[in-house]
Amino acid sequence: MPSPILPVSNPATAVRSKHNGIDGDGGVKDFVDDPTDRLLASSRFEDEVSSVRPLLNRSSSYSSVDPAASSGGGYGPQNQRRRRGFGSDGSLPSLVRNGRAGFDREEDGDLENVSAGWFGIKLIKYLGVGYRWIMRFLALGCYSVLLMPGFIQVGHYYFCSRQVRRGIVYGELPRNRLDLYLPKNMDRPKPVVAFVTGGAWIIGYKAWGSLLGQQLSERGIMVACIDYRNFPQGTMSDMVADASRGISFICNKIAEYGGDPNRIYLMGQSAGAHIAACALVEQAIKEFGEGESTSWSISQIKAYFGLSGGYNLENLVDYFHRRGLYRSIFLSIMEGQESLRRFSPELVAQDPNVRLAISRLPPVILFHGTGDYSIPSKASVSFAETLRKVGVEADSILYEGKTHTDLFLQDPMRGGRDDMLEDLVGYIHASDPEALMTDAKSPPRRRMVPEFMLRLARAVSPF
Repeated sequence: MPSPILPVSNPATAVRSKHNGIDGDGGVKDFVDDPTDRLLASSRFEDEVSSVRPLLNRSSSYSSVDPAASSGGGYGPQNQRRRRGFGSDGSLPSLVRNGRAGFDREEDGDLENVSAGWFGIKLIKYLGVGYRWIMRFLALGCYSVLLMPGFIQVGHYYFCSRQVRRGIVYGELPRNRLDLYLPKNMDRPKPVVAFVTGGAWIIGYKAWGSLLGQQLSERGIMVACIDYRNFPQGTMSDMVADASRGISFICNKIAEYGGDPNRIYLMGQSAGAHIAACALVEQAIKEFGEGESTSWSISQIKAYFGLSGGYNLENLVDYFHRRGLYRSIFLSIMEGQESLRRFSPELVAQDPNVRLAISRLPPVILFHGTGDYSIPSKASVSFAETLRKVGVEADSILYEGKTHTDLFLQDPMRGGRDDMLEDLVGYIHASDPEALMTDAKSPPRRRMVPEFMLRLARAVSPF
């Protein structure tokens, strides 16, 4: 029987299945919104009344927390570093004025050609592939080409290195696989990072963590990258269930691969940070409830690391919509408006009915760049403040000017010293003097991509 304290605002609609979001016949849950019907035509006229936002706008209009939840808290210096404020949103000129393309009537031939092109753009937008999506795909292509020298090296490591164990099965459902990155020196049990990759809940894949896996394994830390079902193959409850199943496998089986079961850390990046946090909070509530059987325990997790994550979906849904992840699609992923609170770890932590369960969470460290315009850094600051109010040891570490991909891709490919990596390794090796001595002697990582290409990639990044 489900625990009565589970933070589900509308049980009849938020939970469709007893376990993993699959109905009794093995099919995917039936929701109000059919994602296949709404995916292409999700926002044909939703943004017509507002100006088009610039693709590479670095500013944010994000409102971090409800005033009642944050009163008296503030963003104190004890929980942040290298922080800056946010500017206001910019805008591009309107593509069309008064229903005309703005051309002289005398240029009839040119006007006809341009009008045909304009009609084509409008038709594409009507079909759901708007200006922002077209520009983002173009930017993504440029971004990938600029970072291709690094991607080739990481791909070679992923497919050819003997330190990588790919496709380890951790469950019976689709995509229940994980990749394991092993340190070269396995003379003793190694600390383990269970990592959930990002991908906007749509394009996540375990191989996206290969660069982090390579970095940490070089420092004597084992990394397990957990794959999970993405939308539309699964919705949010399926993703959380998959992540929890992968964590369970790691907690119970990692010793067979040379990992230390007493030093397991949970980490996620972007959407993966949100999924991992949901799995951790859900597990804490299950353990607090009576009669709940669990296959792993939050006491087995030494700490949770969140990288560029979002933890309050009610504050982010409108922001994502303006960024191009349209509301109808996002709500389909999250199983409807009524489930946003259930899948918002920050809001769940504010529920007095589960306060005691949340207080049992392991230490939480949240990394975020202040230049992140995919998920604003205030999301991590607010979540850390909420957790501290209920007794959790929580900290948010901010990196001045760093974007959503700087911390995860550009900085590691730049070589040399990586501030976020050093902070992460420092936490994991804090109680291991021998490992700390080895870290102090560790040579700087080699550069993978020329600096000018990294700067251009940063400029065109759609993330």
